[in-house]
Amino acid sequence: MLDERDLPWLAEPLAQLRDHPRSHALILHGGAGSGQWELAWRVAQAWLCENGPGPCGECPSCHLTVAHSHPDLKVLMPEATQLALGWSDAGDDGDSEGGEGGKSKRKPSREIKIDAVRAAIDWAHTSSGRGRGKVLLFYPADAMNVTSANALLKTLEEPAAGTRLLLCVDDPERLLPTVRSRCQRVRLEPPDLAAAEAWLTRQGVAGAAALLRASGGEPLAAKALLDEGLDATVWGQLPAQVAQGDSRALAAMPLPRAVRVLQQVCHDAMAQAAGGAPRFFMPGQVPLGAEIAGLADWSRELARVARHDEHPWNAPLRVEALVAQAQRVWSAG
Repeated sequence: MLDERDLPWLAEPLAQLRDHPRSHALILHGGAGSGQWELAWRVAQAWLCENGPGPCGECPSCHLTVAHSHPDLKVLMPEATQLALGWSDAGDDGDSEGGEGGKSKRKPSREIKIDAVRAAIDWAHTSSGRGRGKVLLFYPADAMNVTSANALLKTLEEPAAGTRLLLCVDDPERLLPTVRSRCQRVRLEPPDLAAAEAWLTRQGVAGAAALLRASGGEPLAAKALLDEGLDATVWGQLPAQVAQGDSRALAAMPLPRAVRVLQQVCHDAMAQAAGGAPRFFMPGQVPLGAEIAGLADWSRELARVARHDEHPWNAPLRVEALVAQAQRVWSAG
């Protein structure tokens, strides 16, 4: 797993969270593509480190966290997130509900279920195994449904002695107000663009500036785009292809990714139609001439599909229909 030695912009927030007393319950928000998960993991490791200021990487506690077998650390994440991170946990700390041998033919859950939260609450009220308190980490915290989140409220308000809770989320507004009111917020800011571009260049990423625009300035998200085959050249060609009704570059993407890309094209087209500058694409890459009324209709349809991305759509046909709508918008202009 990457840490602050690999992602140097995490060193300062790690030190702040480690060294300065804060609430027992924290919401770490923003920066999913800048290392939110990596920071949360290192903070949990530091809180449990036996040779502070940690994480030292040498003490028994640090070794146990690396092995995912620390008795005082519980990580709750949905099955889909576990698969995406390649997460395996000897202590079964996640929200895993697989069948025999941990395998199941059903679609991996994207929620942190109520049973997992209740088990974590019971765990939090047991004695600390190594005497450094306990850490309960939710990633992402907005994967809790309403029932799961409500079950956590009493623990957030009156935690067991020595227990710390760390809730990770892109946007705190996606959590219940009753959860937000019981936690202190800490925002992870992305590194400045110069530092992010330099880091990507050191990783061998060509066209770093364009990919950073595509990812909202978050370097890990920019690198993920490249890993998915979206290099700077392919990215820059997408708006013109969409305006011409060509969906081939999007057809192989998972539906949520394809819809997100189309939303970025739509955003920049609307910005230009209103006299502004593009945000996700370089100037000149998004064709002019689309009317803002048609773009607004397209934006609403994209939002509707995004809200239901777990619906069993035929993904290529759904993307083709969305691109066809975009073509009509530009043709009408």
